[in-house]
Amino acid sequence: MTSKPATTLHAPFSLGPLTLANRIVMAPMTRNRAGPGNVPQPINAEYYRQRASAGIIITEATQVSPYGLGYPGTPGIHDAAQVAGWSAVTEAVHGAGGRIVLQLWHVGRSSHSSLLPGGALPVAPSAIAIDGETFTGDGMKAYETPRALDTGEIPEIVEQFRSGAANALAAGFDGVEVHGANGYLLDQFTRDGANARTDRYGGSIENRLRMPLEVTQAVIGVWGAARVGYRISPFQKFNSMADGDPEATFARLTAALDDLDIGYLHVVETDAPGAAAADVAPDEFLAARHPLFARLRDMFDGPLIVNGGYDGARGKAVLAAGAADLVAYAKLFLANPDLPERLRTAAPLNEPDKATFYGGGGEGYTDYPVLNG
Repeated sequence: MTSKPATTLHAPFSLGPLTLANRIVMAPMTRNRAGPGNVPQPINAEYYRQRASAGIIITEATQVSPYGLGYPGTPGIHDAAQVAGWSAVTEAVHGAGGRIVLQLWHVGRSSHSSLLPGGALPVAPSAIAIDGETFTGDGMKAYETPRALDTGEIPEIVEQFRSGAANALAAGFDGVEVHGANGYLLDQFTRDGANARTDRYGGSIENRLRMPLEVTQAVIGVWGAARVGYRISPFQKFNSMADGDPEATFARLTAALDDLDIGYLHVVETDAPGAAAADVAPDEFLAARHPLFARLRDMFDGPLIVNGGYDGARGKAVLAAGAADLVAYAKLFLANPDLPERLRTAAPLNEPDKATFYGGGGEGYTDYPVLNG
C-alpha cells in the first residue's frame, strides 16, 4: 500500500504485487453483451482493450454458477467455454498494457425462475422478495419470492465462488473482486433487511457476516489475500436493501476483511444520508460524505477504492485529502475509453448514451470516440 496522499489521479500506485500506472479504476458495469451460453465474445475483448489505460479494470459482475444468473447476456465463469472467452479478454487487456480483475457474482434473490436451469426459484438467505420487476428474456416480470437456502446448502455456494476464482486464475486475470454489494447474494446475507435467518448464518452481525467471510476465505485460498478485493455498498437501497444499523454492520465487516489482509476494499457511496448535490464544489462534496466512510478508511489498513458521484475534480480532492487511494468511474469510463488521458488534459468528455447501456452490439459499447480520432 502507498499511504501518502496523492495530489493527482495520475500518480502510480502499488496495489499489492501490481504496479498501477494511475489511480483511475474502471468500475464494474453490467452491459449484457455476452454471447450464447453467457460466454464472453470478441466484442467484449475489444471493449475492455479500449479501456486498458485505467490503472486497473474491474470487470462487469460475472456469475459463478448458472443458478447465480440474474440478467440475460451477463457473462459467467463456471465452464470451460466461459474461461476461454475471458482468456481472450485478459490477453487483449494485457497486450495493451492494462491490468484487469474479475468480479465474482451470485445474484441470489435478484433473479427469476425463467432465467435459471429447470425453472428453479432464485435462492436467498430468507424467503423475502424484492419489490417491483426485473428484466428477463421474456421482458419485465415481477420478482418472485426466493427459496431460503438450507444451512447445508451454503457450503455449495461457497464452493461455487472458490471454483469461479480458480477459473478466473486459469483465464489469466490479475486478481478477483468478491461482489458483496448492490443487493446481491452476499449483501443479502450481510444486511438484516434481507436476512431473517435463525441459524448460524442469521441474527447477530457476526452470524450474518459468516457466509460472506467464508466466501472470501475460500477465494483467498485460490489467489492469496493480496490479489483479492471486496466490494460493499453500506447505504445503497437498490434491490430493496436495508439494514437496521449499517454503520455497525459494515464497520464489523470491514474489520473482519482487514483481519484477512485482503488486497483492497471497494466502497460504493451511493444513497448515503446527507450526500451533497451533484453540482457542488469538491470541498463541499467531501465535507458532506457520510462519517462512516472516514471510519472505514481508518479501520482498513489496505488500499481503499471509492465509487459514486466522482468526477475528475472530486477524485483528485478525495485522494489529496488522504480519504482514498484509488477512484472508480463507471459511466464516464463507459463513454470515454481514454478517460485517464481526458482527465489528465482536461479534455471534453463524451456523454454516455443511456439507450445503449444494456444489450445490443457495438453501438454505445465499442464505438465511443477517443481523442484525436
